[in-house]
Amino acid sequence: MNIDSWNRVYSGKVRDLYVEGHDLASADRVLMVASDRVSAFDFVLSPGIPGKGELLTTLSLWWFDQLGFPNHLLAPGDVELPGELAGRSMLVRALDMYPIECVVRGYLAGSGWLEYQATQTVCGLPLPAGLHDGDRLPEPIFTPAYKAPMGEHDENITFQRVVELVGDETAAALRDASLALFGAASAIAEKRGVILADTKFEFGANRETGELTLADEVLTSDSSRYWDAGLYASGGPDRLASFDKQIVRNWLSANWDRSTGSRQAENPPELPQDIVDRTAARYAELLERLTGE
Repeated sequence: MNIDSWNRVYSGKVRDLYVEGHDLASADRVLMVASDRVSAFDFVLSPGIPGKGELLTTLSLWWFDQLGFPNHLLAPGDVELPGELAGRSMLVRALDMYPIECVVRGYLAGSGWLEYQATQTVCGLPLPAGLHDGDRLPEPIFTPAYKAPMGEHDENITFQRVVELVGDETAAALRDASLALFGAASAIAEKRGVILADTKFEFGANRETGELTLADEVLTSDSSRYWDAGLYASGGPDRLASFDKQIVRNWLSANWDRSTGSRQAENPPELPQDIVDRTAARYAELLERLTGE
């Protein structure tokens, strides 16, 4: 079956979704294509990061294989993909997705660090006093978010809110699976000299069996915060340098004043080639460190 017979039904900041009909809700299988687009501060930036889509797809496929948890991958079967899509696409089973981003944090960083400084909590969960930016938490914590409708912002929620959204049994299953997968992935990364600081998982229910199924991307540079274990242990100024688009965020923060004018009208500046190249190198370095590819 040629890709021409598939229809694009969704285009996000990074991924495009194709189905054989015209409705994602009734589709049996979905073609997920990861683009080279890069986003920051809710804007898609220009230019993209060359090879990013293929790197993210390769890393997701590797992690799906490592984790051994039921996932949404299907064999390509009768789908013939043009060369430019082959390395950046996954054919997946359509699931009844849960509207929860299952975030797990093993270290204090990012928005969690900002909240901790103000309230000594992360997503409302109390933490011990005296922690610093980048410190390892006593144990990983589950800090879910509600996946808002398209075009709206996701919202951090409590576990009780997860229960209200999906029920006691499913909420517990989402939490327990997320923490178990984070623990397994952290151990794998640690053996390769990499720290998994935090990540987010997404799950759905198999429409035939109801089985909890891991979906979307998994443990990529876009969904996870990774650090170099050696740099982290050194305690130097670069110890929290992550293998992702932080280079892009830092450059935008220094070169784009988002506080003036309308965010809808004021577009971010074009990324310099040096920033694009350095970001691409960070994505590639993580893939090589973890997989050897």
